[in-house]
Amino acid sequence: MRRHVALALLLAFPLCAGAAEPWPPMLPPRSTLAPAIAADVERIWTYPTIKRQVEGERAQAPLDLYVALIDTPEIATAAARHLQLARYEVRRLGGERFQVDDGAGAQGDYQVLTRERGRRVMFSRGRHTGRVVGTITGIALTDVQFEARDGHVAQRLTAWVVIENRFVAVVARVLVPLFGRVADRKLQEGFRVTARVAEWAAARPAEFCEWLDRQPFPPENRQAVRTPVRGCRPPTSR
Repeated sequence: MRRHVALALLLAFPLCAGAAEPWPPMLPPRSTLAPAIAADVERIWTYPTIKRQVEGERAQAPLDLYVALIDTPEIATAAARHLQLARYEVRRLGGERFQVDDGAGAQGDYQVLTRERGRRVMFSRGRHTGRVVGTITGIALTDVQFEARDGHVAQRLTAWVVIENRFVAVVARVLVPLFGRVADRKLQEGFRVTARVAEWAAARPAEFCEWLDRQPFPPENRQAVRTPVRGCRPPTSR
């Protein structure tokens, strides 16, 4: 069971009845999305296998720095690997689309559908391969909200997940309390990793920026993270 929760983390990352509204109010109009994505979003929103909401660990860092890391997940996860916090890897596919590998058997991709001040909403599709039940696939809608509060960044995540493997979906519904608690810990782990990277950049800006300058990311992406880091020296030539 714990292995398959990795899929929920990757997708995001109580048994619900049908949603009161047919379309998520935090998303742009259905007509603005590709038909296949719109159909999947409607299915997730109406009949999720599970829905979870977690409060993330607060980050002791400026809000603009935290947001910059959320918007450049390929840099945030590289920093997490450098600090030996996690094995996740994210690759930018172009625009608002990203490919994810958690380093433990789960892979997927996600697309940012809503980008607002204090909020990001993503649609994702993932899969996890294990020895017991084989390959499990799923889709999810993830709503991440964050705000500056008392010198910290407070963060909250709500995830609606559809598990497409019928057997695992039934088990997840029956064991919602157990499955939910494990999923919550995995989701909170993602918050913790991002918070630690933001705190490293805020507390040791010279060290962070020196590391950042050595990374093989496009200059504009590195600069997007560099800009809100107080105390960075001018970037070195590459």
